Parts: sequence; C-alpha cells; structure tokens
Amino acid sequence: MGYETAHSTEFDPETCDPVVDLLPEQREVKRKGATMRLGAQPVVVEEGSKAFELYGKTLIMERHRHRFEVNPKYIEKLETCGWHFTGRSPDGRRMEIGEFEGHPYFVASQFHPEFKSRPGGPSPFHLGLVKAALKKKYG
Repeated sequence: MGYETAHSTEFDPETCDPVVDLLPEQREVKRKGATMRLGAQPVVVEEGSKAFELYGKTLIMERHRHRFEVNPKYIEKLETCGWHFTGRSPDGRRMEIGEFEGHPYFVASQFHPEFKSRPGGPSPFHLGLVKAALKKKYG
C-alpha cells in the first residue's frame, strides 16, 4: 500500500499506520486474564472465493484467541491493492479471511484453523496449502 510505517499496534504501539490494531472492546482491559476474543465464532464465507472452495459452504465455525484485528480504517485501501476479505463475521464488522488476488494460494485467517486440525483430518486451510504446493511442484 506504500505505507512505510505500517505495523501492528501489538508490536509497535506508536506506529503512524496501525493496519492491525487492538479490538475496540480490549482498549480498557487492564487485567488480561480470560479477556481475549475466545472460542468458536461464526464466519460468513464469500461464494466463489478460495475459502469457499476449501470449506464448501458459506457459514463455518472457527476458533479464535486474539485481541487484535485488521483496522477497519484500512480495509478499503487493502482491497484496492488486491487483498480481498472473503470471510467476515455475520455482522460484517470483523475481517476473518483474506485472500491475495492473483496468487495461487495466499489465504490468511484471523482465526486459528490449526486448533481444529487433526492427523487424518487436517483443517481445510492446511490441506489446501499442501494441495497447492503439490500442484505447483507437479502441475
């Protein structure tokens, strides 16, 4: 996006361009124990996206454990640069899945797909990554 100071306030609280920022409900939290956004949360997946291809449905439940999010002030700019938010919270407020246009497999999530991944039952994101790597290597 051309922002030389883009950063997360988790690592640089004084950044001029906080592309990732603290969740609003976390701003006044002083005692941190058990106050993160935790547990299974619904995610609405955009049809036609890589995430939809991986999950095969428009509503998924994925586990969360975080205090930070994509700063809403940067969403429009990110999307004009080729990043697309293809998974959102049901109210559209939280960006849950992002995909980079034109890349064979650049998919990211706010949630933790590894929390539900098991031997013999990998998460759709992890299985998709392995399949993309094999396709790249062997065509």
